[in-house]
Amino acid sequence: MMANPLKYAKSLPPGPRMPPSLQMLRWIREPFEMMADCRSRFGDAFTLNLPALPHPVVLVADPLAVKDVFALGSEQGHAGKANRVLKPLVGEHSLLLLDGAEHLRQRKMILPAFHGERMHGYGRAMMDLTHESIDGWPVGTPFAVHKKMQAVTLQVILRTIFGIEAGPRFVELAELLTSALDIATHPLLLLPLLQRDLGPLSPWGRFLRIYERSSRILRAEIRRGRQAGTTGRTDVLAMMLDARDEAGQPLSEDEVHDELVTLLVAGHETTATALAWTLRWLLPDADRLGRLREEVVSAGGNPQRVAKLALLDATVKEALRLQPVVPLVGRLLVEPATFGDVELPANTFVAPAIYLVHQRPSLYPEPARFRPERFLDTKIVPWEWLPFGGGMRKCIGAAFAMYEMKMALASILPRVEMRLASERIKAVRRGVTMAPSKGLPVVVTAKRPRESSGARIAA
Repeated sequence: MMANPLKYAKSLPPGPRMPPSLQMLRWIREPFEMMADCRSRFGDAFTLNLPALPHPVVLVADPLAVKDVFALGSEQGHAGKANRVLKPLVGEHSLLLLDGAEHLRQRKMILPAFHGERMHGYGRAMMDLTHESIDGWPVGTPFAVHKKMQAVTLQVILRTIFGIEAGPRFVELAELLTSALDIATHPLLLLPLLQRDLGPLSPWGRFLRIYERSSRILRAEIRRGRQAGTTGRTDVLAMMLDARDEAGQPLSEDEVHDELVTLLVAGHETTATALAWTLRWLLPDADRLGRLREEVVSAGGNPQRVAKLALLDATVKEALRLQPVVPLVGRLLVEPATFGDVELPANTFVAPAIYLVHQRPSLYPEPARFRPERFLDTKIVPWEWLPFGGGMRKCIGAAFAMYEMKMALASILPRVEMRLASERIKAVRRGVTMAPSKGLPVVVTAKRPRESSGARIAA
């Protein structure tokens, strides 16, 4: 608890003077515009007061300050405490909420499951599930492609991470999780004040009941894996069950459960949203779309070849730069620290402003334009491109998400020609993510069967 709040506030960078409740409202509705306004008024470091957080938030947009944030040791800055607002969604054992030695222990145990080489084993499932979705897309009728991408990424998680094959349990869990996540994405439910169970008809009450039903299925899968063994399995759950820490101890059932939920929450909505934004920028650009389609066709549907395609890789990176799915990442300072030329006291949230770094003209000329070529033959500097955060707290599923985006796009582009149903697309909040409005309505103008998708699409 701060002894002198007034003195503490004066030691922080300036920020908007509007009441905290109004700051929170604007942050929920238009975080990118709010950050841009604040940087134009206050520079590369400014302070927000958001009622959902117990401490002021200092956003930094200078890449060198971001570098200093990512360099913080586990005992200097706590990302877990900065993420406490997510506890009702992911559970207290989630990697997102842990700090210090316990965070390091679980991260070491889980990280091998997301090693780059393992991604190739998931590529075919990712492409198959995308193709199954495409089979059901209507031709000539507008539909929300974001919703289709959500269904694909959820099924990818159930298949490759949870290890559940097609069947009744797969369908039941997919339906439960879809319902729970649709409720949880309402931005106001991130506020503790509204996280109250007022009965089965209240939003939070409905969420808790659906969450409990899906949780029972997940725990049954964990116990089934422990009893039957994991021989021959390559899914992430199996690898988590086999993992041991330095003392030879496995993850507990609660730990495995909360990590599965975390991977779902952090990897389902975010990847689907990133795919939708990629299509938003690609579809109006016939030249780039044509060149990317030709490159994808050249890979012949082989996941390992697709993963190495240069223009596809650059396209995914540019989409994540231009429209980051999450506005920022943060640390709660345990002790005073300096970021660039900004000195901050302990008990301050310091947060690299992902969007502002990505919109910096000195790093990215014409930053508002979609130009994948800027990432061709360019080495990424971690504090200049940070859609997955950075440092020891970089998203553990970053490689998985980018690989999945490539597999999905490589499945869609050779088979489908489509256009945006509306050019008036803006970013709207869905929980912690920023998604395209109205689910990004598109119209498919031509579609080919999967077996002939290597050929040029005829209108």
